[in-house]
Amino acid sequence: MKGWAGDADVERSGARAMTGHVTRTASGTPDRPYDEVDLSSRAFWSISMDEREKTFAVLRERGTITWHPPFEEQLLDDPDDHGFWAVTTYDDLVEVTKRHEDFLSGPGILMESLPAELVEAAQSIIGMDPPRHTKLRRLVAAAFTPKQMRRINDRIAANATMVVDNLITKAEAGGGSCDFVAECAELLPMHNINDIMGVPDGERQKAAHEMKVGTGWNDPELVGDTQEQVLMRMFQAMTYMHGLASSLAEARRKEPTDDLISSLALAEVDGEMLTDDEIGAFFVLLTIAGNDTTRQSTSHALRGLTDFPDQRAWLLGDLQDRVAPAVEEFVRWATPIMTFRRTAARDLEFRGAQITEGDKVVMFYSSANRDASRIDRPHELDLSRHPNPHISFGGGGIHHCLGNQLARTQLKALFTELLTRVPDITCGEPTLMPGNFFNVVKRMPCYLNK
Repeated sequence: MKGWAGDADVERSGARAMTGHVTRTASGTPDRPYDEVDLSSRAFWSISMDEREKTFAVLRERGTITWHPPFEEQLLDDPDDHGFWAVTTYDDLVEVTKRHEDFLSGPGILMESLPAELVEAAQSIIGMDPPRHTKLRRLVAAAFTPKQMRRINDRIAANATMVVDNLITKAEAGGGSCDFVAECAELLPMHNINDIMGVPDGERQKAAHEMKVGTGWNDPELVGDTQEQVLMRMFQAMTYMHGLASSLAEARRKEPTDDLISSLALAEVDGEMLTDDEIGAFFVLLTIAGNDTTRQSTSHALRGLTDFPDQRAWLLGDLQDRVAPAVEEFVRWATPIMTFRRTAARDLEFRGAQITEGDKVVMFYSSANRDASRIDRPHELDLSRHPNPHISFGGGGIHHCLGNQLARTQLKALFTELLTRVPDITCGEPTLMPGNFFNVVKRMPCYLNK
C-alpha cells in the first residue's frame, strides 16, 4: 500500500510508544494548578453517565473553563502533554466550536495522545483546518445533500426492514431474546454507510469490525491488554482500511459508478487528484463516524424507551408524526460522541482563563447536553421536547457534522420499522466500554415480549 504504514513502520511506531505511562505532578504548575475535580482518570470514564454528570454539574457551576491533568494511562508518554482545559457549559462549547481560527483541529481531536501515524490515517477533514478543510469538505459534502439523502431513502428503508427481519429471526431462535447491538444497532449503519461508499457485501462486515478495533483502544476484548498489542492491532486495522480504500479507488478510476468512492477517486482539489492516503483517511473517518454514532444512539434509545415506558407510550400514540422529534431527543440523550479536542492557536484569554498556545482544549458534549441553562429539564427523557437545541451533531461552525441528516434518516427508519413490528421490545442492562470519546454500548440483551 502506497504512502502508509507497513509492518516495519508499525514496529517502529510501537517501539517509540513503549516508554511508559504519562506521569503527572500533583498540582500542575504554581501559576496554573490543576482543578481538584477528576476528569482525567480511567476510573472516571468507567462509571455511568449519570455518575459522571454529577461531576460535570460541579464544573459548570465554576462559570469558566478548568485546567486538568493529562488523561492517565495513555498509550503514549507524551512529554508535551501537560494537561487540558475542560469546556463543560453549553455556551462555552458553542463559542469554542465557532472560533476555528483560535482553536485548531489539525493537531488532533482526541483528549488522549495517540501515534501521529494513526491520527493522520483516521482524521481526514475532521482533523483539518482551513484552507485545506474548506476545499475537501466541499467535495465530500456533495454526498450528503438533501437531494442525495432523498435518493437513498428507499435504500435506507429497505435496510431497516432487513435489519429488523434479522433481529426478529435471531431473537426467536434465542427463545425471544438476542444481543440488540450485534443483531440490530450496528447492522443498519454498516449497510447504509457502505452503500454510500460502494463497499461490497462481505468486505463491509470486515471493515466495520476493523473500525471497532480502530476505536477500541480501551477494550481488551478487541485489542489485547498490553500497549504493544493495542498499538499493533490498531495499526493493522488502519492498514486494512487504507488498503481496501485504495483498491476500491483504483477500480472506480477505471469503471466509475454513482458511489462516493468514485467521486473521491475522480475529484480534483486545486488541480490535483486526491491521493490514496487522503481517500483512505476519509474512508476511515466516515466508517467510524457513520457506524459508531448511529449504533450508540440506537442502543441508548432502546434503553431509554425501556426505562421510560410513558415516553414509549407517547411515541406509539402517533409513531409517524412523533418519530422525528423523538429522534432529536434520542441523540441528545445518547450524546454518542462525548468529547472533541481543539488546540489553542495562540495565547489568549477565554472566560477569564489564560490559555497558552499549544494547550489542549477539550469540549465535553455529554456535559453541554445536560446544561440546564440551555436545555430545559435536561435529566428527563422527553421525546416531545421542543425546541431541542442539543449539540450532539456539533455546536455549529465549520466542523458541524456532515452526516447529521443521514443519522436522522436512519434512526427514523429503524425505529419506525422496529416499533411497528415489535412495539413492546425492551432491553436489559447494557455492557458499556470505558472511554472518553464514544459513548459505547458493547452488548445489550433485548426481549421481543410477544
